[in-house]
Amino acid sequence: MSINVKSVSKIYKTQKALNNVSFAAEKGQIVGFLGPNGAGKSTIMKILTGFIKPTDGEVFVNEIDVKQFPLEVQKIIGYLPEHNPLYTDMYVKEYLQFQASVHKIDKSEVNICIEKVGLTAEAHKKINQLSKGYQQRVGLAAAILHNPEILILDEPTTGLDPNQLVEIRALIKELGKNKTVLFSSHIMQEVEAVCDRVIIIKKGEILIDKKLAELTQTKEQIIEVTFDYKIEEQFISRLQNVVSYKNNYDNTWYITFESEQDMRPIIFDFAQENGLKILSLNKQNKNLETFFREITND
Repeated sequence: MSINVKSVSKIYKTQKALNNVSFAAEKGQIVGFLGPNGAGKSTIMKILTGFIKPTDGEVFVNEIDVKQFPLEVQKIIGYLPEHNPLYTDMYVKEYLQFQASVHKIDKSEVNICIEKVGLTAEAHKKINQLSKGYQQRVGLAAAILHNPEILILDEPTTGLDPNQLVEIRALIKELGKNKTVLFSSHIMQEVEAVCDRVIIIKKGEILIDKKLAELTQTKEQIIEVTFDYKIEEQFISRLQNVVSYKNNYDNTWYITFESEQDMRPIIFDFAQENGLKILSLNKQNKNLETFFREITND
């Protein structure tokens, strides 16, 4: 296993940021690491990279104990943190040449890396002259410059425009063919486009760890229905093929069905039979975003 996290907990004073978290990832996998704000995503990434230590548990990267040998681990990891730390008064090429000297690699690799992340036209500029999207590219270039075996990318697409998103998405997918990539994002479409597997964490605990195909290939559908007045839960529970239901607003229900049949006509007939009026009726096929919202909503 390239990454092996065993029963890791992290406590900040009285706050438990991680609670007995375990997962593993192999070479050739791009793993989407998802969760609401404050779920513990960045904490686990900082632990994996050796920047902070866990309160309990063990972490291994390529079988190296991160707690005992953090510097050895940092040599084989490329890390792009959420708040991209750059020396903004340096020129792009100058900054990446500095990074090359830190990693003790030939500076000829800098030009290759600049081209790979699409920074050729910006290489002569100071970093503080770049847009947020191009600064993200500089951070990504620094993360992959030393050809690390493992990439940890915390919100790597922040600030990118739609064209840049396509380019960086393609680059991450290419890198993921022979590296282990842990990819955190709040943009579910990015995760669906890039990742093979998804881990969802909430309040420091892993809720889901599955292949993306297992989550998105489902017969489940979500129907959003608004009635003209608030109805009792017992009415909803009588519908056929119901998996779950939630009353988000007074008159609006989100009902999850497991069926290949479109359930909207069934709800319409049900409403007529029970003297109910429907004000709106919408169907959503279940995707990663709806699944994420369903299991992370309190």
